Amino acid sequence: MAAFSTAPAALPVAAAAGTDVGNPAVNIAIFAAFVAVTLAVVLRASRNNRTAADFYAGGRSFTGGQNGVAIAGDYLSAASFLGIAGAIALYGYDGFLYSIGFLVAWLVALLLVAELLRNTGRFTMADVLSFRLRERPVRTAAAISTLAVSFFYLLAQMAGAGGLVALLLGIESRAGQNVVIAVVGSLMVLYVLVGGMKGTTWVQIIKACLLVAGAAVMTVWVLARYGFNLSDLLGAAVSAPGSAGEALLGPGAQYGGSEVSKLNFLSLSLALVLGTAGLPHVLMRFYTVPSSKEARKSVVWAIWIIGVFYLFTLVIGYGAGAIVGPDVIRAAPGRANSAAPLLAYELGGTILLGIIAAVAFATILAVVAGLAITASASFAHDIYASVVKKGEASPEAEMRVARITIVVIGAVAIVGGIFANGQNIAFLVALAFAVAASANLPTILYSLFWRRFTTRGALWSTYGGLISCLVLIAFSPVVSGKVDESGASLSMIRDTGVDFAWFPLENPGLVTIPLAFFLGWLGSVTGRETGNEKRAAEMEVRSLTGAGAEKAVQH
Repeated sequence: MAAFSTAPAALPVAAAAGTDVGNPAVNIAIFAAFVAVTLAVVLRASRNNRTAADFYAGGRSFTGGQNGVAIAGDYLSAASFLGIAGAIALYGYDGFLYSIGFLVAWLVALLLVAELLRNTGRFTMADVLSFRLRERPVRTAAAISTLAVSFFYLLAQMAGAGGLVALLLGIESRAGQNVVIAVVGSLMVLYVLVGGMKGTTWVQIIKACLLVAGAAVMTVWVLARYGFNLSDLLGAAVSAPGSAGEALLGPGAQYGGSEVSKLNFLSLSLALVLGTAGLPHVLMRFYTVPSSKEARKSVVWAIWIIGVFYLFTLVIGYGAGAIVGPDVIRAAPGRANSAAPLLAYELGGTILLGIIAAVAFATILAVVAGLAITASASFAHDIYASVVKKGEASPEAEMRVARITIVVIGAVAIVGGIFANGQNIAFLVALAFAVAASANLPTILYSLFWRRFTTRGALWSTYGGLISCLVLIAFSPVVSGKVDESGASLSMIRDTGVDFAWFPLENPGLVTIPLAFFLGWLGSVTGRETGNEKRAAEMEVRSLTGAGAEKAVQH
């Protein structure tokens, strides 16, 4: 196949079959090399893990630039690379809206959350909420919310791992893909247990550099095949067999033109834009820098890296639609999640496929490691140390509980990933954003900016947003009742005879986010707290000036 031909060539038999793509031995060798290198980095970083601040926040020793790259590595998940590329390949414009939402969301985080959160808290989101509210109930609610968001995000990453490695190793059976998910979960547990936040951060930095470089190579390669003419590329994607045609270039290919589909799109957009500022694993990264200035700088770095990467996904997605073809993508293990690896195989054969697949594998490992340490910190620091032990737990005992929690989280993630295998991971991540925007963001903003906010308001907002979100997801087409044109199930429950969906929207953010804000207001105006105004004033001073904020730990 000519590397720079201006028209898509015929697909090889392997790609058309959707399995046995590339050389499994080469793919495994590249995987193993990445795991070996990153484990060495994690082991080296773990030498300085002496305190809770080291384990949870990397000793607050990272610069704004380093943390910005790590944030990009944490944020650019398998959804960003595999899910969005697949969504663009199949649905065009509608798929790219994920990228737009994920990027615009960072402006909310930069302007409203990053610096103020870094000044106010120590390790977790609950530190901010409990600064001026009753500690035990608020920390419990925040920890439960954190664990829920982390679980949905982990589902997406595990589903991506199953589809990716199944494609590379030619594993068609569900049992084989489940084994792959179990291996990824075990590696995640090992990374976090050994390296803590320091090791996780360096893995995320390495992964971000590899991901952006790999996406850049694929972008240039795709554009070169069409004479660096974007119009020719779009035209090829539109005319590819099995494509949605001209609908790829405008809204409606995925969500259609009905009123329900328009509301679903609006709900998705709201969740994506507001969800980032409530994601616990993103918020926790702001504590790894020594000052609020560095926190703000890290967000600026992240925005630039993430923005450039999402431009790459536009070309990669349309390139996969044009060169690989929607029919081949739908038939591959992992479905839409296989678009980017299949495109890499078409462009550069076995070697490029192995490299890109290793990058995607690195993406999954880095993100699940960040999620695991966030969830474990929330349980150990917020529930065990602050609620159960009432602040009297020793640092050693707290870190021991954190490590036990990591193992439990790994087991839960493996089981959940097995059930989610085959779902579009960009969509699964959008559900995590909906939970974060509903359960976390209203409480954070009220705590930072509204002096009359009370513990009752925080509990009503957090639990109300979380419970309503989970209930509406459970009774939505995401879980049951959604089928494609052929009658095959697209829901998590594969049995087409099971249909208990009564909520029409696939993403509940349009309902649950306003509801959570309303409940936070209602709970606050119906009850007052003694001394709350004074603590609110103290929190305002600290959040704006950084006076009393946790500093970097010097070794």
